[in-house]
Amino acid sequence: MHTAYLPGDVILDPSLATWNNEIQIINQTYPGLTTFDENTVEIQPGLATDWSVSDDGLTYTFNLMHDVPWVTYDASAGEVVQIMDESGAPRVVTAQDVVYGVTRTFDPATGSQYAGVLAPWIVGGEAALAGEATELGVAAVDDYTLTFTSPKAASFLPMIYGMWMSRPEPQWAIEEYGDAWTEAGSYPSYGAFALKEWEHDVQVTLVKNPFWPATETLPEPKLDEVVFTYLEEPAMLAAYEAGELDWIPTIPLSDLPRLQAQYPDDLHIGPDTCTYYYGFNTEIAPTDNVHMRRALSMAIDRATIVQITAGGQIPAGFFTRPDVAAGPSQEDYPDLAIHSDVDGAKAELQAYLDETGQTLEDIPSITLMHNTSSAHATIAQAVQQMWKDTLGIDVQISAQDAQTYNETLRRDAPNVWRLGWCYDYPDANSFINDVYRTKGPDSNNHTGWGTDEFYALLDEAGVTEDVAARTELYAQAEYMLVNESAAIAPIYYYTSQQMTKPSVERSYAVNRIERLDKWDIAQ
Repeated sequence: MHTAYLPGDVILDPSLATWNNEIQIINQTYPGLTTFDENTVEIQPGLATDWSVSDDGLTYTFNLMHDVPWVTYDASAGEVVQIMDESGAPRVVTAQDVVYGVTRTFDPATGSQYAGVLAPWIVGGEAALAGEATELGVAAVDDYTLTFTSPKAASFLPMIYGMWMSRPEPQWAIEEYGDAWTEAGSYPSYGAFALKEWEHDVQVTLVKNPFWPATETLPEPKLDEVVFTYLEEPAMLAAYEAGELDWIPTIPLSDLPRLQAQYPDDLHIGPDTCTYYYGFNTEIAPTDNVHMRRALSMAIDRATIVQITAGGQIPAGFFTRPDVAAGPSQEDYPDLAIHSDVDGAKAELQAYLDETGQTLEDIPSITLMHNTSSAHATIAQAVQQMWKDTLGIDVQISAQDAQTYNETLRRDAPNVWRLGWCYDYPDANSFINDVYRTKGPDSNNHTGWGTDEFYALLDEAGVTEDVAARTELYAQAEYMLVNESAAIAPIYYYTSQQMTKPSVERSYAVNRIERLDKWDIAQ
C-alpha cells in the first residue's frame, strides 16, 4: 500500500518522537505495553498481556508477552530476520528492555520532549529529568514482569505507561550504532512491521514482520508492505488522483468542495482528537505583554476560520477538547473561555499601548510562523488580515519544513506559532497538563509561560477522583492559560479529512494514528 506524509523527515527513535506521522510508524514497529481500540479508544492489552494495580493505586505490574523476537530487515537476503545474541539464540523483548528505554528517555542527554509527560507519574522522574542522580520507579521483576511506581494515583496511568517514550529499546544496538541506530539495516524492532527502507526526506517503507506473534488486539498484518512518501498537500492529492497513492491523510482545504462532489466514496470526514491553536512566545516583545496576547487572540474570528476550513471544525475557546474525560466545555464555562471579540480586542490593544507608552507605529515587528502546509498558510493569511483589519497591526508570515520548525520552536520560538495537539489518551490530563505542566526546550510548552498556581491546579486535578470536580479544576486552569494569561489562542477543534481508495479495507482511528496492522486491500 502507498500513502503520503507532509514534507519533513521523521524521527524513529521512540524516546525522541513527537509528531503523529512518527508515532504512526513507531506504533507499528514498537507497540506499547497498552494500546487503544481505534474507534472506541478503549484501553487494551498491547505488549503486556494484562496488568494489575496495588491497593494504594501507586504500583502497576505488567505481564509481558513471551518470546517476542527482535528483528531487522536484511537487504542482502531480501527478508526480515531475527536478531541473535552472543550465544546465537534469538534476542527477545524483555522487561529489562522497557527499563532501559524508560531510563534513556529520562536521560537529559537524550533530549526527549515527551519525558516531561511521563515524569510526574514515575517515582524519581522529575528528579531524573533535572539531571539528578535518582532511582526511577520502573523495575524488571523478571524477564517478563515489569512494575511502574507513581508518586500519586491516577486512573489514566496504564495509558501513559503505554505511550511511545515508555517502549522497550535495544540497548545493544544503540550502544553499537549511536545516533545511526534507527537507520534502515541497523534498526531493530519487534512489532507487526519492520523498517525495510528509509530514504531521508523522500520515503519510508515498512514490511510485514513474519515473526510477530499476533494477538487479538495486535493482529498479524494483512498488508505485505506500506510505503510512506513525503509530499506537500497539492502534490499529495495529485499523486492520489493519478492512482499512485492508496491513502492520503489530509487534503488541501481549497479542494474540499470538489472532492466531496467528485469522490464521495473516497472522501471521509470524521471525528478527531486534536485542537488547532496559536501559541505566543511570552518572553519576547511585544508578545511578552498579556494585553497584546489577549488582543491578538480575541481578534481571531474563529467562526470565519472554520468557514474557510469547511470541514465541520468547531471554534475553540479552550485548549482541551470537551469530548474527553473531565474536559470542560465552553458552553458550560462561557466566562472562562476566550472568545472572538472585536471590541474586546481593541480595548486590550489600547491597554497595551497605555501600559507601554507606545503608539501603534512603535509596536515591535511580529512574526507568525507555521510548518509548511497549504492549509496552515491559508489560515495564517486569514488571521494576518484579521489582525490588520481589527488592530491595525501588520505581521510577517514565515514557514519552515516540519523538522526545522520543531527545532525552531524548541530553541528560538517566534512571537506567534501554530501547532495542533492531539490527545495521547482520552483524558483532559493529556491536553493541558501534558503540554503545559513543564516548560523549556525539552518540553511541549514553547510559550515560556507557567505559574505555581496553574501547576497546583493541574496537580490537584490529576489525582481527583470525582469527574465533576476534576472538570471544574481543569476549567479554572484553562482560564489561566487561554484568557487570564493568554499564553495561547485556541482556534478550532479538528475534524479529519482523508482520501482512501475504495479498494482499501480500513478503519478510521479517532486519534488519526491509524491501525495499519488491521488494514487490507481487496483483491
